[in-house]
Amino acid sequence: MATNKKTAVVLLSGGLDSVTALAMAQQQDYQCYALSFRYGQRHTAELEACQRIAQAANVEKHHIVDLDLSLFENSALTNHALDIPTQVTDDIPITYVPARNTIFLSVAMGWAEVLEAKAIFIGVNAVDYSGYPDCRPEFIAAFQSMCDLATKVGVEGKSIEILTPLINMTKAEIIKEGVRLGVNYADTVSCYQATQEGLACGQCDSCQLRAQGFADAGLIDPTRYQ
Repeated sequence: MATNKKTAVVLLSGGLDSVTALAMAQQQDYQCYALSFRYGQRHTAELEACQRIAQAANVEKHHIVDLDLSLFENSALTNHALDIPTQVTDDIPITYVPARNTIFLSVAMGWAEVLEAKAIFIGVNAVDYSGYPDCRPEFIAAFQSMCDLATKVGVEGKSIEILTPLINMTKAEIIKEGVRLGVNYADTVSCYQATQEGLACGQCDSCQLRAQGFADAGLIDPTRYQ
């Protein structure tokens, strides 16, 4: 059990946003515990990225939780028979996994209570990913209310704070902040259909948003492409 007053659980996906959120948490002097999920996603390269990132950041502990979300078969991330989109859209894309952030935050909430953590950091973003309903400020506010009601610490008036430092930032702003904090984006994997070696396809909507972010930031994209 953690005793540091500035302990936080950080949801770590292996992508650009979550590693930046981790760096921002550490800049704020949080003692960070990283939490990742093996949930039946299309590849495990992102989990290998999580391990690299957690080790490089020297987090207190990195835990990978196994979940089977294959029953959510209308998502292209959990149903490999569906095609990954290659066009960015403002609509809810087929890569949306039903209830994913709700489930991930719920596990993080439980671990945070065990650790006596003061906060949970999640790298959701409502600017570049406006199509995802569980990346909106309204969702985070609702989950915060639920957290206050569903936990022992919440009922006792010692709430676990859900922190979303990236939520109003553009992808370029996120990248610039990460570079300022010393993030090595070459360690990250954002591609929805990366190879086992972590090579990005360069075609999926996630790859396009990432590439555009580096271009808008005026920085070299360190992504390794197929």
